[in-house]
Amino acid sequence: MKTVTGLFDNYDDAAGVVGELEAMGIPRSNISIVANNSDGWYENRSEAAEDAGAGAGVGAVIGGAGGLLTGLGVMAIPGVGPVVAAGWLAATATGIVAGAVAGGAVGGIVGGLTDSGVSESDAHVYAEGVRRGGTLVTAKVEDELVADAEEILGQSGSVDLSERRRAYEAGGWTGFDADADEYVPEEVERDRARAANRP
Repeated sequence: MKTVTGLFDNYDDAAGVVGELEAMGIPRSNISIVANNSDGWYENRSEAAEDAGAGAGVGAVIGGAGGLLTGLGVMAIPGVGPVVAAGWLAATATGIVAGAVAGGAVGGIVGGLTDSGVSESDAHVYAEGVRRGGTLVTAKVEDELVADAEEILGQSGSVDLSERRRAYEAGGWTGFDADADEYVPEEVERDRARAANRP
């Protein structure tokens, strides 16, 4: 089993990937999504979905007719702030592991990713990407499905991790800091706008 991961600047791209991973047979319990919510987009979207989805259910309107995305919840992750999340990484990052409080020991997103086989260097960029407004999709995939899962992640608007690392480092970033201040909505919007203008 291998962990495949993608960082997205657009939540809808990430949600589409979750649906494709589920459709290819990856169990929901092996998929996770963590999206920054410091600007309250999820609550606003939920209210719009309630108005638009009479009878369909908010989860069906926001995340599709079923699957992992119907279980989205709002929570806080140290160093990242408020997120909308579901799946194994969300539970690990918030310290809800086998019913025990282990947030400090696990190390949030970085610890959860490295424990599942993602390099520490990459895990820092993924965590910082979520902190700055992104959405992270992670799946534990059986070996025979790895190539297909990586192809889905690569063709669905995921960011180039090396380019993103260089962009962060050019601004003085040296690694994810769980003690750093949370991004405020204006900073999230600024970074999303920068990402949208990247080639």
